[in-house]
Amino acid sequence: MSAVVEQPPAPARDEGYVHPSLLRAEFHRFRSRRFIQVLLAAALVGWLAAVVIGLFQFGEPDEGDLAAARAEIAQMVEQQEVWRQQCLDDAPPGEEESFCGPEITAAEFRTEDFVGTAPFDLEQSASGGAMGFGAAAAALAFLIGATWIGAEWSSRSVVALLFWVPRRMQVMGAKVTVLAVAAAALGVAAQLGWLAMAWILRIAVGTDDPLPSGFWGDLLATQGRCVLLVVFAALAGFGLANLIRNTGAALGVGFVYFAIVENAVRVMRPEWQPALLTNNAAALVAPGGLRIVDYENFTVDADGNQVFEEFVIGNLQAGIVLGVVAAVVIGLGVLLFQRRDVH
Repeated sequence: MSAVVEQPPAPARDEGYVHPSLLRAEFHRFRSRRFIQVLLAAALVGWLAAVVIGLFQFGEPDEGDLAAARAEIAQMVEQQEVWRQQCLDDAPPGEEESFCGPEITAAEFRTEDFVGTAPFDLEQSASGGAMGFGAAAAALAFLIGATWIGAEWSSRSVVALLFWVPRRMQVMGAKVTVLAVAAAALGVAAQLGWLAMAWILRIAVGTDDPLPSGFWGDLLATQGRCVLLVVFAALAGFGLANLIRNTGAALGVGFVYFAIVENAVRVMRPEWQPALLTNNAAALVAPGGLRIVDYENFTVDADGNQVFEEFVIGNLQAGIVLGVVAAVVIGLGVLLFQRRDVH
């Protein structure tokens, strides 16, 4: 008689466990998407165009530029003096200075602020450039996230993948992981692109003034928050397209929200502005957050001055709001993917 050898049972794996081979396959599928490759190539062309435009936009002003700037300052001072004289004539006796203020002189203005051609100033442009590149990368990441899962649904690749990996949570977990890593890489690449562009402009057409203490620490903090924004945008685009199962419809919903809903809220319900996604995105990347002034609601202080209501959105608050929105959109899509028929 032959003995029956029983094999030990395979260790149970959690439904959400993602096998490394599945991650490798999803990374390969992500890299192979032709439209994603086209978007990244277009972004590279846009970076080259921005560098060329910057090289022509910045430069050392000549004597003609400086003379024109000084003439503009003189004209502005003259116009202000005419207005001040009219104010002095109409002001109550003895209260001229409080009504009209002190006399304005040309020494109060910087000539370089009125020059059309000025050298590139890294200290003044660093944070703004980082936020601009971060916003562009976030928009690109939203489109990439939406088109990746949308194309999977359109081609029925998701259905075919379930024959290989029947656990749906594993499939969706792999896709979300790949997208998050790719979005973070895109955000880092965008910030490196800004640093490279800033270095080129500083060397070619910029000033050589020393940078202040703490400059790089503040800039890197801003860039890190920009990378986080790119990840949130990619996940939001992915989650929205996964809910609707169509790239075009997801982009349409995004357009309606950003172009119509948010503007309507700003006009009709300005007190709701701290909840708007674009305001939270700006607050996340801006140093110190975002301050919003509600010009519809104000009080009058003891001196008779109008004090407008202000809303302050900090970096942490904005990050939590955007993270929760991305998690909710992703979670709803994953829940429906887990429960409903995919055919």
